[in-house]
Amino acid sequence: MSRARLLAWLGLAGVVAATTGCMAQRLSVAKDLAAHAEAFSTAPEQPERRLLLVGDSTGVGTGATHPRDSVAGRIARSHPNWLIDNQAENGAKFADVAEQLRAANKRYDLVLVLAGGNDVIRLTPAVRLRENIASTVRLAQAHANVVVLMPSGNVGHAPFFPPPVSWLMSRRSKQLHAAVEQIAQESGARYVRLLEPPETDPFALQPKLMHAADGLHPSSRGYAQWYDKLVRQGGLAPEPTH
Repeated sequence: MSRARLLAWLGLAGVVAATTGCMAQRLSVAKDLAAHAEAFSTAPEQPERRLLLVGDSTGVGTGATHPRDSVAGRIARSHPNWLIDNQAENGAKFADVAEQLRAANKRYDLVLVLAGGNDVIRLTPAVRLRENIASTVRLAQAHANVVVLMPSGNVGHAPFFPPPVSWLMSRRSKQLHAAVEQIAQESGARYVRLLEPPETDPFALQPKLMHAADGLHPSSRGYAQWYDKLVRQGGLAPEPTH
């Protein structure tokens, strides 16, 4: 382990030790949310488009009040005739997302990747993370002509992490987005930027509203914010007006 990673782990361990009760309670809530979360999928008989969603708990929709409030659920709400094959799993890192793609054996019109938060939290080394992101993009492009990368927002803005761990999470979130953005530019994938500074980020300005009860995952309102950015930056058509 490098000195920088060792110091990071020591700092994390120190804060966790100092806030054991609060962290234990939030971890318990997070596990309960994950246990009850259902990845939203749809399978119309004659779909207009076929979408493969891969990723972590944010792809599953963990933290949303109802599966239809997740990103996948909101896509279905806007596009009821789209097929949505949701293979996201709680706890997945980019390396696991690559395995999700390797297991897929169909062609799609679009692959949407929601991942990165677990790489931030679990301190995936920068070189390995870039390799895993690039591998994910290559595999996704083998399944669809359009690939959209939507890494988690600023993990440091989650109430789950007190300072100074939140500072480490913010720094790593910026590194994650820099890597994803560069790889997207090089590969032709689309990149959705959820990362915002604290003065403009709704997750920092209204943390209780935008986060679920565990203080880590997005709430239904949080996923609504993410979906809005997906529509504006990722090229998905908005919900039709009536």
